[in-house]
Amino acid sequence: MADLFDNLPSPGPREETLAEGAVLLRGFAGDVAETLLAAVDAVAAAAPFRHLVTPGGYLMSVAMTNCGVVGWVSDRSGYRYDTHDPTTGEPWPPLPAAFLALAAGAAARAGFPGFAPDACLINRYEPGTRLSLHQDRDERDTGAPIVSVSLGLPATFLFGGLQRSDPTRKVRVEHGDVAVWGGPARLAFHGVAPLAEGSHARVGRQRINLTFRKAL
Repeated sequence: MADLFDNLPSPGPREETLAEGAVLLRGFAGDVAETLLAAVDAVAAAAPFRHLVTPGGYLMSVAMTNCGVVGWVSDRSGYRYDTHDPTTGEPWPPLPAAFLALAAGAAARAGFPGFAPDACLINRYEPGTRLSLHQDRDERDTGAPIVSVSLGLPATFLFGGLQRSDPTRKVRVEHGDVAVWGGPARLAFHGVAPLAEGSHARVGRQRINLTFRKAL
């Protein structure tokens, strides 16, 4: 899949530093967005989107599914990674080659070469849905970065510090943008503000987010 990335944007003004160890790559996935969305459709056909329940008993507004060696799940017993989809009882679909190529390429561009994710969380937002500030800390390997790909409707990405009370930066992310954070920013609090109403030519009233992690 490396040929998909031959014409990606060169370093320059399309890269925006969010914090030490965190960068936003504007339009990095734009040329392969359709390939990524087709792969999302294939994953969702085998492991449908669902609204997870939090340990506190609340239903998440964002729908999600997973692919990879493990998938992230939540229920009344807690947050965790699992090798099988609790809805179907089947192993999660494997990571598509296009996913792996993009995640590795974005991580390398951001200064984290050799990234090989084993999990991809796929979140589906609709207008009004949000993701509250949180840390990605369920992974065994926090030395690897997080790679987050935005597809569909634009959103306001919230990026803070290592404490929930730290100032939070609001950044507009659009179709094809990729955020990468690791190193000193690996455990930064982050989230998504309520998605504004709108319609995207490919996915309609939705935003699709791919979050790549090294979980094991």
